[in-house]
Amino acid sequence: MATFVLIHGGGGSAWDWHLLVPELISRGHDVVVPELPIEDTSAGFAEFCQTVVDAIGDRRDLVVVGHSYGAFTAPLIADKLPVRLLVLLTPMVPKPGERPGDWWANTSYRGAEGLSEEQQFYNGVPAEVVAEAPAHNRDQVSAEGNEPWPLDAWPDVPTKVLLAREDRFFPADFQRRVAADRLGVVPDEIDGGHAVPLSHPKQLADHLTAYPLP
Repeated sequence: MATFVLIHGGGGSAWDWHLLVPELISRGHDVVVPELPIEDTSAGFAEFCQTVVDAIGDRRDLVVVGHSYGAFTAPLIADKLPVRLLVLLTPMVPKPGERPGDWWANTSYRGAEGLSEEQQFYNGVPAEVVAEAPAHNRDQVSAEGNEPWPLDAWPDVPTKVLLAREDRFFPADFQRRVAADRLGVVPDEIDGGHAVPLSHPKQLADHLTAYPLP
């Protein structure tokens, strides 16, 4: 049994994982779904990390999954606790000293033109789930966006990058390039869009639980 630590993305919440959690539990795993303090203007990377560490408690056999902007926080946990595997899902892969606000220009990101926010983030998600999403979105006003990412190097932990083939926000070719440039890895792939935990929770659970734990 593993403990999956699911870290939501920017402006998100634990709700983003609510369809994946029962899939992982039904496969015999424990799940921790922290709410990052993104609505606290004084909260930075240290507070994000401590929130997750506190939620984990004394659990072990940790698989830390960082979705999108959550990939800035996920490696910080591996610097504090004995993490067995990092999984970066449709991620913003950070590099040492990088401010999150600079990531977009540093990666030469270009947003999709002519698509609404809903079309970028929620393609493939059932309409009834998309309708619920606004009630669970939160304002990201925390301080870490202007803080240098605090690690000097990527943690010495096996790391997987998992992209979604139909992602309109971070297209597959963009994800492949960033993963190669920053981590020297070829991403794994899954069907779905950027919100793959909401569009393909069963398939995502199958993929996550199939990774061997070192």
